[in-house]
Amino acid sequence: MSPPSLKTRERLSEVRYEIRGELARRARELELQGRTLVKLNIGNPGAFGFRAPEHLQHAIADRIADTDPYTHQQGLPAAREAIAAFHKARGTPNAAPERVFIGNGVSELIDLSLRALLNPGDEVLLPSPDYPLWSAATILNDGRPVYYRCKVANDFLPDPDEIEALVSSCTRAIVLINPNNPTGANYPRALLERIVAIAAKHDLLLMCDEIYDGILYDDAKFVPVAPIAQDVPCLSFGGLSKVHRACGWRVGWAVLSGDPLRSGEFHHAMDLLGALRLCANVPGQFAIEAALHGVDTISALCAPGGRLHEARRAVVESCAASEHLKLVAPDAALYAFPGVTGDAAEGFDDHAFALELLETEDVLIVPGSSFNVPYRNHFRVTLLPQPDALREVFRRIDRVLSRRVESARRNGAPQAAVA
Repeated sequence: MSPPSLKTRERLSEVRYEIRGELARRARELELQGRTLVKLNIGNPGAFGFRAPEHLQHAIADRIADTDPYTHQQGLPAAREAIAAFHKARGTPNAAPERVFIGNGVSELIDLSLRALLNPGDEVLLPSPDYPLWSAATILNDGRPVYYRCKVANDFLPDPDEIEALVSSCTRAIVLINPNNPTGANYPRALLERIVAIAAKHDLLLMCDEIYDGILYDDAKFVPVAPIAQDVPCLSFGGLSKVHRACGWRVGWAVLSGDPLRSGEFHHAMDLLGALRLCANVPGQFAIEAALHGVDTISALCAPGGRLHEARRAVVESCAASEHLKLVAPDAALYAFPGVTGDAAEGFDDHAFALELLETEDVLIVPGSSFNVPYRNHFRVTLLPQPDALREVFRRIDRVLSRRVESARRNGAPQAAVA
């Protein structure tokens, strides 16, 4: 008789992260077989030829001899001062080094902050679609995700009235992902003001994932939440991964603003949890001051003629030319979230489609339902490849969708895509 299997935490069955899940595992198997894939599942600039700016690399290299010891659990003092000064210039109230927490990427700080906030059964209001780490971290910290819709018909912007209707006696926080992953939506000031008013009325913490704050297209302007929130407790997340193309350095930060008296207990909880993991990666912290107060290296990439702008153009034009796709053009961030429409949408299953696309066309995407939406006719792609590569990807996507429509017509009825 074999011994019983080692049991795992039950709540893991509620967690999904398809960005690095089953499809990504199948992609690795195909690569081992010698297949060359176009992997659009992760916003990983270094995998597409981007490099962290040289002045950031030098900032680390010049201080590498100082990186051996642990540092303070909240981060290097000079790095926290640079982050506080950056936020103070934005108008963030009470921005000070002692209210800055540096972590191993924003991902660690999301988990840490929810652990500091939640008791079993507490609710967190999350956007749908969301970045699925937010849902996973809420669940694994014994909270309950409650989703407010960001509808396609509203250009993926949320409805503040719906957000407020979801507030209950168990609600602890409102999460905003702005600029948005996966949709590329960029929230206007008037919308943010209404959401801040809801948080103030119901005594909720605002948790603002602003990691894409400098990646903006055409006339889009980023509006940070903390200056609007003023005395309302607000935790603003940023980092080096996206704007500064340094994902592997794992450098993120969170700035706690608002009335210090109202957030004092939460501040101490964050500090305790930070101390339990000793400190964040030290070498990357030496690049923070150069990143926030040095040369702007992202704006040229997002301006007309810049690589990210032209990649976005390639996706927008490819979707416009397709009879099978519709797209709310992303205003910001590194992603597009196309929807399948028309005859191709009949009986459509996003996961089956993604697997068929991988198996037959060597393209890896993320099914839209992975982002906690109730519909199954969307998918996410990253804008990081070269523009011509993205145009070729969408030719392959169209081929799969056209085959599917043709097969349904031959069989006399629509059917789901078959892997």
